[in-house]
Amino acid sequence: MTLAAPWIRAMQSAPAASPGELDAETLAECRAGSARALRLFVVRYQNVVFAYLSRTLGAGPHVEDLAQEVFLRACRGLARFDASGTARPSTWLLTIANRVVIDARRRRRPSAALLTDDIAAAAAGTPETEWRRSEIGHALAQAAAQLTDEQRDVFVLAEFHDLDTASIARVLGIREATAKTRLFRARERLRELLQTQREAL
Repeated sequence: MTLAAPWIRAMQSAPAASPGELDAETLAECRAGSARALRLFVVRYQNVVFAYLSRTLGAGPHVEDLAQEVFLRACRGLARFDASGTARPSTWLLTIANRVVIDARRRRRPSAALLTDDIAAAAAGTPETEWRRSEIGHALAQAAAQLTDEQRDVFVLAEFHDLDTASIARVLGIREATAKTRLFRARERLRELLQTQREAL
């Protein structure tokens, strides 16, 4: 049986992810091919991977296939991951997920509804406030769909995955100054697009 098999089974049946990073001992067991440890790895990080893929490419059935590809690539690359280094496993996985996103973008364009689910999940209160937040979420999703891929990636990593610019640069394989510039431009572009939408109402 190959190492890939436990990853596939875990992707199909894993429960909700737990917070925090996996410990070095469990990561070492993953590298050794332990099915139990590999399942723990998927359980711990599947939400991070699914969220990033959905926010950058749009939700849909394709996300499950792409998430599986992320974990399969991680399985093959775990031997090279330095658990004692500065990179956290979640950041390392986001780096792999970003490469999968780049490959997917060569085949399709992202959906306009990139961030709607995140805004809707945060909505609470009276029906009126929930409706208003839903409208804001829809406007933000439409605006985010008009960002360039580079701008959307840094925005998602900063605003929804809470990464600093150094970590964003590491995930995307760019200089930190470039990450800062792209994030600034993404936020400015979103402000412009949202302002245009308000004026059109």
